[in-house]
Amino acid sequence: MRLYHSSTQTVERPDIKHSRDYLDFGKGFYLTSIYDQAVRYGQRFIRRNRPAWLNTYELSDSVEGWKVLRFESYDKAWLDFVSKCRAGEDDTDYDMVVGGIANDRVILTLDRYFAGELSQEEALGLLKYEKPNIQYCIRSEQMLQDCLTFVESIQL
Repeated sequence: MRLYHSSTQTVERPDIKHSRDYLDFGKGFYLTSIYDQAVRYGQRFIRRNRPAWLNTYELSDSVEGWKVLRFESYDKAWLDFVSKCRAGEDDTDYDMVVGGIANDRVILTLDRYFAGELSQEEALGLLKYEKPNIQYCIRSEQMLQDCLTFVESIQL
């Protein structure tokens, strides 16, 4: 499967250590299978007068034997998982997590939910209208080494 990662540089050897804490699916190397989504993300760097590179990878077809969590929609399980990760309270050991990205509108809903302005039902009601983008968060160094192969990097 072809995956993309936008950055201010070429990333031939991705790792977990450069990831920020408290992201949607925790600390990891984030990618997407949607080319246009990756390009849009890279354009954020350009708007800030920084270089933007679109890195392309191939994910091994078989992730059997790896601990993978998949979210098919913005649902209660997704909301609970993202809430724990963003609060630094995730204690799971998944090698990879796949699911919807918290875009600007989703983040606004999450912020209101975390602040207690929205109940869980109200937050989920707002989120059900969002078309999920997709993100792949590889959280283990071993899976990065064994399953992800660098293909190319092009400057945007």
